[in-house]
This record gives sequence, C-alpha cells and structure tokens, in this order.
Amino acid sequence: MFQTTEHCHVVRNSEILSGEPIIKETRTSVRSIVEMWRLGVSPEEIPHRLPHLSLSQVFDALSYYLDHQAEINDYIERNRIPDELIDPRVQ
Repeated sequence: MFQTTEHCHVVRNSEILSGEPIIKETRTSVRSIVEMWRLGVSPEEIPHRLPHLSLSQVFDALSYYLDHQAEINDYIERNRIPDELIDPRVQ
C-alpha cells in the first residue's frame, strides 16, 4: 500500500522494505541516504554515487530524517550488521 508523507519526495510502500520511508519512484531508503551522509559524504556528492537520485531528493530525505530521527535511527540500528559477522579483512 502506497502512503505519502509530509515530504514531497518521501513515501512509504508496504511492499518495499516493509513500509520503511523511501524516495518516491525508487527503492532507495531514507536510511541509506542518511547512512552515507553520516559517513561524511556531502549531500551534493550523494547523487554522484546514487545517480538515479536528484539533489532535491537527497535534501528532502535528510530533511525527513531531521524531522523523524528516532524512527530512522531505529531502522539503521535494526539493519546494522553485528561486528562479529563482519570479516576482519573488511573492518
């Protein structure tokens, strides 16, 4: 089921990522954009790494995050790979 949000580029679809907030007409989660940003990737650089996104979509995702930090932080934590499952060569 498709559900709009108060942000023009962010929607929910119960059939995509169990209803986690995504960018409209993509399968890209707000969480994935926030995680890149937290790693130090500037908003302007994110569309170069995810070329299907526009800069306005990236900024709207970050705005959504700032309005819903607890929710997105919960998605980030739930999707985190435990350290013991990460190959030491990657860490």
